[in-house]
Amino acid sequence: MATSPAEPVSIHDAPARVLAHRLGALGFRPARLTVHHNRTVLFSHSPGKGLRIHAGFAQAPDRVLLAVVHYLRPRASRDERAAARRVFLGFPVHEHAPPRSPARLRRPERMRRGDAEIIERLEALHVELNQRHFEGRLARLPIRLSGRMRSRLGEIALAREGGRPYVITLSRRHLARDGWDEVGHTLLHEMVHQWQAETGRTVDHGGEFRRKARVVGITPSAVRAIVRGGAAEGVGTG
Repeated sequence: MATSPAEPVSIHDAPARVLAHRLGALGFRPARLTVHHNRTVLFSHSPGKGLRIHAGFAQAPDRVLLAVVHYLRPRASRDERAAARRVFLGFPVHEHAPPRSPARLRRPERMRRGDAEIIERLEALHVELNQRHFEGRLARLPIRLSGRMRSRLGEIALAREGGRPYVITLSRRHLARDGWDEVGHTLLHEMVHQWQAETGRTVDHGGEFRRKARVVGITPSAVRAIVRGGAAEGVGTG
């Protein structure tokens, strides 16, 4: 995707559009730009395939994006790349990644035996948490269960046009292994994202998310530790 720096861009736009605009303003205009949520490779670039970069960089300060540009310069020295690498690795990119685009979400799974009762309980919990922490101002959303989630506990899907939240999905494994208290924590995490979206804020894990998370009493980050088998395991939430 290529965007002219002259086009107006909002921080609420899709990460690919924001990054194309901001990198272009810094003098780096790849022929093609795509975003990803990979937790290992932050970005990669080749003349033929273009730039693949983590979506969280859309919320990075200019100095971080400038470090990415310097790192990708063909004639950059080893020392210049090392200095640039320290800068962009110091940015908590995963905490600033928005939830995945609804276009990437698969079709909902078939209901299983017992799902109706579980979903009814989760939706009632959503109403209760909405009243307790958000003065009842959040919209009521359908809640789904997914057996496909392996590294994530939950996620909220936003409409492509306008960014309206329309469904919260929670991991079946999470419910089976970690119980209702932890699932309630995850649901409240997604509700903070719902609050961000419904109040016109950027949906991410940045400073505003962390402040609201502390107010409602949940872990103020994209990853939290859950004790399983006597050991704390770090798990991610959308």
